[in-house]
Amino acid sequence: MRPPTWLAQHLAALRALLVLTALLGLAYPLALVAAGRLPGLDARADGSLVTAGGRTVGSAFLGQAFTDAAGDPVPRYFQPRPSAAGDGYDPTATAASNLGPESVVDTLAADPADSSASLLTRVCARSRAVGALNGVDGRRPYCTADGVGAVLGVFRRDGFTGPVTRVVSVNQTAPATPFVATWQGVAVELARPGEDYVAAGAVLVPVRGDAPADPAVPADAVTASGSGLDPHISPAYAELQVARVARERGADPAAVRRVVAAHTTGRALGFLGEPGVNVLELNLALDRRFPGR
Repeated sequence: MRPPTWLAQHLAALRALLVLTALLGLAYPLALVAAGRLPGLDARADGSLVTAGGRTVGSAFLGQAFTDAAGDPVPRYFQPRPSAAGDGYDPTATAASNLGPESVVDTLAADPADSSASLLTRVCARSRAVGALNGVDGRRPYCTADGVGAVLGVFRRDGFTGPVTRVVSVNQTAPATPFVATWQGVAVELARPGEDYVAAGAVLVPVRGDAPADPAVPADAVTASGSGLDPHISPAYAELQVARVARERGADPAAVRRVVAAHTTGRALGFLGEPGVNVLELNLALDRRFPGR
């Protein structure tokens, strides 16, 4: 006697559920775990953890800060690129800043906790800091000398036309000095916290300034990666730091460069991506070879 149609359908669904559960819920995960135990893959499956002195100091796949208790860069170490993941390199909060090229005006509030920097100002401030740390020119186009975006809010008599009636340096507040004293014959004012100059009718005018067209500080030194966890820097950023690290460790810069070269990886498959230097592995290698004065 054949079972009713509704019962046959339910039995077929139950069999499919049991088979798929066995395959995808048990066999497949166990196969992946077994593959992760194969020689050469086990370290990657465990997170590519890096140990030194008998303790785990990080992962080869995750960036980390090399700073002191005050949050300042430790000069004897190569520094990574910035991070927008949580408070920095937080694997539980991997993220980018979500700021784009049109982010050029800071949010200025009376309470600093309510203020936020534009992407342009973040880049300017980082470039200035990296330049000062490494003894190079940290200037960039469209940045002021005090490390904010060089952007003017220009008011005209007839909105977008007519004579200029007012000019505000929208990213500078007292006690700063406007990065240009006048614009088209009108004195430049400092911004006041809480004012929205764009909503008030100002036209934004970024000012390039006299910075070199090819900045000494490379782009990856002033911008975060999409994940905020990138463990690599560019060879150009590594080269920028060689003199400082060699000086702090009492080492020959040429010898430090050889260690950098040994920890530089090429493009994937020879053409994908860009060469990179793993900062954690590089710093650990330097600690072993040049432990300090």
